[in-house]
Amino acid sequence: MKPTQTRRNARVLAQVVGVLALVNVFIALFPSAGAAAQAAKPLRIVAFGDSLTSGYGLRPGQSFPAQLQKILKTNGQKVVITNAGVAGDTTAAGLERLAWAVPDGTNAVILELGANDALRGIDPKETRANLEKIVADLKARRIPVLLAGMRSPANWGDTYAEDFDAIFPALARQNGLVFYPFFLEGVVLDPKLNQDDGMHPTARGVAEIVKRMLPSVEELIARAQAQRSAASKS
Repeated sequence: MKPTQTRRNARVLAQVVGVLALVNVFIALFPSAGAAAQAAKPLRIVAFGDSLTSGYGLRPGQSFPAQLQKILKTNGQKVVITNAGVAGDTTAAGLERLAWAVPDGTNAVILELGANDALRGIDPKETRANLEKIVADLKARRIPVLLAGMRSPANWGDTYAEDFDAIFPALARQNGLVFYPFFLEGVVLDPKLNQDDGMHPTARGVAEIVKRMLPSVEELIARAQAQRSAASKS
């Protein structure tokens, strides 16, 4: 190799080393820069459920995810909530579509499933097994979960209702989930807040659900922010 070429290569190498040194100095002086950049991004929350989530009989802007996102943004929260509700879904159907309904990059999940299991009289053991698998998958992916409880209709008898209703608090307790005991609290059986079918909330009914659930959602957001912050430092 000619002396001039050797000197040229040496200068290039010195420049590269200099740039890397500056990068390392920047990282050392400003370790929170990456975390700050992450914090500036909106949290991506997936509302994963059935027709109660999807907004059956409502306009898109009246659905639970849409109304929840609106009030959170009004309160200064940077969030994007995806409506992953599918009318008629049981816990088994939810489990089947989990991988694509909750994609990588999701920061938190609001899990609302089980109402259709109860309406169809599906064995509570099966419902619990499906929900356990959904929660296990999300935990393995380090996605914080808010579990919304559901209650059985009375027509299946006391034993069924007791077994079904017990699924949700037990699952939340065993997995350390944020827990909202009953998705339809304050709305169920109120004709002013339900559509003509008596099962699906009106836009006003959804607004009542959002208002009541908001503290639990804010707890979920705090967990998601802490999880994202910890990941950015690792």
